[in-house]
Amino acid sequence: MGEPGYNIFAGHLGHLSATQEAALAQFKSSLTEAKFYDPENPGRLDDPTLLRFLRARSFDPAAALKQFSDSMEWRKQNDVDNLYATFDVDEMEDSRRFYPRWTGRRDKNGMPIYVYRIASLDSKIQKDIHGVPPARRFQRIIVLYEYMVRFALPLCTHLPHSTQTPITCVMTIIDLENVSIGSMWTLRSHLAESAKLATANYPETLSTIAIVNAPSFFPTIWGWIKGWFDPGTRNKIHILGKTPKEDLLKLIDEENLPRPYGGALDWEYKDEPVLDQDAKDMVGGQLPRGPHVFVDGQVGKP
Repeated sequence: MGEPGYNIFAGHLGHLSATQEAALAQFKSSLTEAKFYDPENPGRLDDPTLLRFLRARSFDPAAALKQFSDSMEWRKQNDVDNLYATFDVDEMEDSRRFYPRWTGRRDKNGMPIYVYRIASLDSKIQKDIHGVPPARRFQRIIVLYEYMVRFALPLCTHLPHSTQTPITCVMTIIDLENVSIGSMWTLRSHLAESAKLATANYPETLSTIAIVNAPSFFPTIWGWIKGWFDPGTRNKIHILGKTPKEDLLKLIDEENLPRPYGGALDWEYKDEPVLDQDAKDMVGGQLPRGPHVFVDGQVGKP
């Protein structure tokens, strides 16, 4: 779960080497020349966001510019800002059962903890997943990623955590308990769709990925899925097997670790987020439903 002395925030704001600082300056200059970025009014293109693209391309400004440009074109083609602002509230909330869910808590580094229990995607839910046109299913994934980067991550940045580093990644537990090789094969396109979308357009939003309850045939599954992730993301994946508690407690305080994984938090995959008191205070008691943003310490509409 990371080598001794490993800095999980390496390459993040406040943890940059001189070379990385220079790459960020060059990236901003290139973005300005390309009319993507206004140094006087960066808006949502703050340094933490730009650094995600740089980390994804090993701080190569030219490669980061290419990915950023492609992502901006993708956002334009899919009308992402308008899609998020106008997406149906009930449909968005219902879509959460198909994808990783936020527990409402954070790990020891302040990153939101998401859980994906694959066995919960039973035959009924799989029928629901494929009961909508592929284009709409794709839009649902976009909206949930937008929620993560525009609400959950900014909220966690404002909540108490061990450093002042902005939170731009999530910690994910992928639970493979009671999963058959047949069900994984059936779900492969559903899972690949989300992973590939994130790699291309929401880079470096995945921090540690802990795979728990891995079955004996997991090496076969890994052969299918490893190509969905770039090498940097693959290096963050840890296979913990059937008894993950000891390893997970190195990353997550017991009160924030769900009971199914050895912690004290009364939360299961089907549940809504269970906020701690700091988060409740920040959002006025409970999370708002549907598309929202968190900007300058305030909950707002997109």
